[in-house]
Amino acid sequence: MNYLREFFDFLRSHAAEVMHQTFEHLWLTLVSLSLSVMVGIGLGILMVRYRRIAKPILTFVNAVQTVPSIALLGFLLPLLGIGTIPAITALFLYGLLPIVRNTYTGMLEVDPHTVEAAYGMGLTDRQVLSKVSLPLAMPVIFAGIRTAFVVNVGVATLCALIAAGGLGTFIFRGLTTNNSYMMLAGALPAALIALVFDVILSVLQRHIIRLFRPLLLGLFTLGLLLGSYYLFLPDGAPAFRAGFPSEFIERGDGYIGLRDAYGLELEVVEMEIGLMYQALKNEKVDVISGFSTDGRIGAYDLKVLEDDRRYFPPYHAAPLIRGQLLRQYPELKAVFEDLHNAISDEEMARLNYRVDHDGLDAKDAALEFLKGKGFATGQQREGKADIVIGSKNFTENFILAELFKAIIENGTTLTVELKLGFGGTKLIFDALNNGDIDLYPEYTGTGLLVILQPDAEQREDVAYSKTAVLEYVSENFKSRYDIVWLPEMGFNNTFALMMRRSQADSLGISSISDMNNYLIEQASQ
Repeated sequence: MNYLREFFDFLRSHAAEVMHQTFEHLWLTLVSLSLSVMVGIGLGILMVRYRRIAKPILTFVNAVQTVPSIALLGFLLPLLGIGTIPAITALFLYGLLPIVRNTYTGMLEVDPHTVEAAYGMGLTDRQVLSKVSLPLAMPVIFAGIRTAFVVNVGVATLCALIAAGGLGTFIFRGLTTNNSYMMLAGALPAALIALVFDVILSVLQRHIIRLFRPLLLGLFTLGLLLGSYYLFLPDGAPAFRAGFPSEFIERGDGYIGLRDAYGLELEVVEMEIGLMYQALKNEKVDVISGFSTDGRIGAYDLKVLEDDRRYFPPYHAAPLIRGQLLRQYPELKAVFEDLHNAISDEEMARLNYRVDHDGLDAKDAALEFLKGKGFATGQQREGKADIVIGSKNFTENFILAELFKAIIENGTTLTVELKLGFGGTKLIFDALNNGDIDLYPEYTGTGLLVILQPDAEQREDVAYSKTAVLEYVSENFKSRYDIVWLPEMGFNNTFALMMRRSQADSLGISSISDMNNYLIEQASQ
């Protein structure tokens, strides 16, 4: 009952945001669906008339469905930028398959004797299409439209990762900030949209023969109007725009506190981390939040802005392991002590660069580093795993997970399995706490501010001291979760703001204060 009450309290306090995101989500879905209907039915009709083009068209729309949503959004970003236009384009492409296939199938299944009789009565090709073939095929076509709508409601949540808004905004913020109420506030309205509209469309489908002309005309008209609007939509991008991931926007040590510390007033768009770097590289945003050891800094020739007011706290990396596993295999402690302070900031940045820029596999980068430090790397076991290591979904965590695997298998008789690419702190920590994984690389600042979430007074006491943060998280993780922080590895992967070097140099920006002064100057002009 407390959980429900707290959830409804959250909904009341965020009612305006939930409503806004719901309308954004519905808008994205309806616009893309209208375009999919207009193009999909047209293609289906052409495929029936010109059978030779049916196979290549079906191959194309099937191929689009096999492309992961994030990959498609990443492909569209350099071409169409960020925001609504690439989101609607992606949803339009995903909506094509069920509509094209059902239009083609439905029209082929129309009784040929009925069509022949229509021609015998003197009807023209256009009249046969509009008065016979399409009306009889419409129940099948409409089933495809229903499928496309439900699919697009789900896929539209991912559009939040390229600053298109919608209910995915709350979902991804909740995942990255360990906020279940925020996740539900995004997921439940999305599910309700799908259910309610599916019921509405099912009612319409029962009367589709009688209603098909006004419905079809309405969908085509809406598709034309909205397609024209977005085709000629002026670029209203601000002169200076920031791209931040959900976690950075919501965290107390992220943009909220940064804005207060520096007096920043940025135009912020919410993006997935990998797409965020790509957007900066392709000049779709001007500043992003990143990590101080990220290899893409060198790969994309970015400039890290000096945190001249010392706002960002330390984020020292360390293995996080279940206490029960450490008691079962006490030899693991000695293995990881060899990694204590073994990796400097510069070495971690170089490893990330080797993967992000040089294209080296994360495993090979980890083994290359260990060999250079004199660690044994020859043993690689197969078979049933004694230990499962996880990682978050970015390069550095991939490298560290591979490094952990190598030192365990070469320093003990244990076999390791990797489960890489968890989509956020909450997901991977819950997996560790539930015993689905045994170990993963984490950062002390994240453990403090995302998982433990101390009050303001406690946070102020420890947040800027490396030793105090480690002592605080070690004590509280052990007592609350029976999870142990092993020795830190040496490097500090703290947050940083970064710009394209060419732009920063041309504007004379080298620190966050410089950027803020530039923004104030621009606003006053």
